[in-house]
Amino acid sequence: MPTDSIWSYAPGVDHARGADLTGYTVVARDGTAGRVDRQAGHHGMPHLVVDTGVWVFGRSLLVPVGVITAVDADGRKLTVSCTRAELKAAPRFRTDSETMDRVYLTAVGHYYSELPREERPAG
Repeated sequence: MPTDSIWSYAPGVDHARGADLTGYTVVARDGTAGRVDRQAGHHGMPHLVVDTGVWVFGRSLLVPVGVITAVDADGRKLTVSCTRAELKAAPRFRTDSETMDRVYLTAVGHYYSELPREERPAG
């Protein structure tokens, strides 16, 4: 996946663009990863800050919107294309100022764009 597309909603989840996803549960391919604490889009790089709760105690994750594969507005849940281990291995998110740091965001985008993608069934 090209790095720039990691910052765009995938086709089929475009309806999430502009929606407030704060509070939504984030579900990875292998289980719940946390809740959306806030969202930002500095430098044209829309992303979510996910509070991992007790799973990775005291740590938040920065997740580009391009890894979202589904949004369930009624259930206030969104699904991402990676595993919990892949989320945990992403570049460490330490401070809110990183949501505005182009260098940090570029490193995050590169990491997620290099992850293998789950094949989706045709249809």
